[in-house]
Amino acid sequence: MKQKNTKQLNRNYRANSVQTKKPNIKSKNLSPTFASKKTPPKVNTKNISNQLKLDGKSLTSNLARNKVEGATISEASVATYQEYFKAPADVAIGQEYRTKVVELVINEDEQDRRIDNFLISILPNIPKTTFYKLLRKGEIRVNKGRIKPEYKLKLNDVVRMPPLVLTHTLDKTAELKDIVKLNSVQDLKNRIVYEDEGLFIINKPAGIAVHGGSGVNYGVVEALRVLFPREKRLELVHRIDRETSGLLMVARKPSVLKFLQDQFRNKTIFKSYLCLVPGIWQESQVDAPLLRYEKLGERFVKVDDQGKESQTKFKRLAVYQDENGEKYSLVEASPLTGRTHQIRVHALHALAPLAGDEKYQDLIATSYIKKVGLKRMFLHAYKLNFISAKTGEREVIEISLDNELENFLSKLTKIE
Repeated sequence: MKQKNTKQLNRNYRANSVQTKKPNIKSKNLSPTFASKKTPPKVNTKNISNQLKLDGKSLTSNLARNKVEGATISEASVATYQEYFKAPADVAIGQEYRTKVVELVINEDEQDRRIDNFLISILPNIPKTTFYKLLRKGEIRVNKGRIKPEYKLKLNDVVRMPPLVLTHTLDKTAELKDIVKLNSVQDLKNRIVYEDEGLFIINKPAGIAVHGGSGVNYGVVEALRVLFPREKRLELVHRIDRETSGLLMVARKPSVLKFLQDQFRNKTIFKSYLCLVPGIWQESQVDAPLLRYEKLGERFVKVDDQGKESQTKFKRLAVYQDENGEKYSLVEASPLTGRTHQIRVHALHALAPLAGDEKYQDLIATSYIKKVGLKRMFLHAYKLNFISAKTGEREVIEISLDNELENFLSKLTKIE
């Protein structure tokens, strides 16, 4: 279908994105097939056909559905339409994306409905005012013509939807639970250890990325954007490794983000971690340049003269011993620079890899530590010292070890 090249057709319209629910369909005939774009298919009352034209191609999805009372659109129809407005796979949560022109051919299920009610049914999270604006300006058309909101759809009407600018959101109950690997959405809220009008500080679980990207679709910041949909400007102040647990700062305002990141640049924010290192730790500070490199497609860091200047302060807090007589040092690590894997590689350079660090650990040690009960890397961001944007005063936030790390220490004998 030839599109008119007008300014109106090129405008972007902002709206909330659609949360897609999977329809409860008993039929096995769910595979989409391509149909001719010249004439719409005949309507079969037993197996109603929805024809959608996308970029010049007509896509027919045969959806068997239960008997529909009145003019209610079936859940299957809604799910089918929503598929053509969902975010692409490479768009992160909270980001905007632009849909393509979509033409929907009306079948028996949708006929006799007002056009405005039809649009609200298939795209329930887009404000009604957006649809009325698009209808008033002629951006949404039926059979190439303008229509009013009260227009009642007829069988085989072609409804043209213009490009829309939507924001990618998540289903709050199903997808979010799987993505962030928490027992419930409330668990993430319970991990907020500090909050003011400009800042969240989260006790991030180990195994969860701080943001999507590099093969990870979603992270903590995307989950927070879903939990707090009215927070339009949530941004990470800094990062910690996916395998690391502990304190993570998320700004709620651009001004707070800049204020805190300036402190990081000026080295007036101080972070401290608790880590467990096999052996007896002796060093008080490690100064060793770090260089990033790739091996078999995986990112690593090593000490190298060609790398960036890196310093970490260390303080031994205690020494433990396992049943085999092997010793472990509980160490406080305070990075003075912010390099990737800095504490992990400096520990390896000075003595040994961190307990449970599979990336830099030898297999024998990792196997024993897992057998004893540690299923993750022993690295926990436990203290933040920063100047509050709210009060102008210095704040110190400190949390205890995660339960899994505490449980592992309880299986060892403290000897110092």
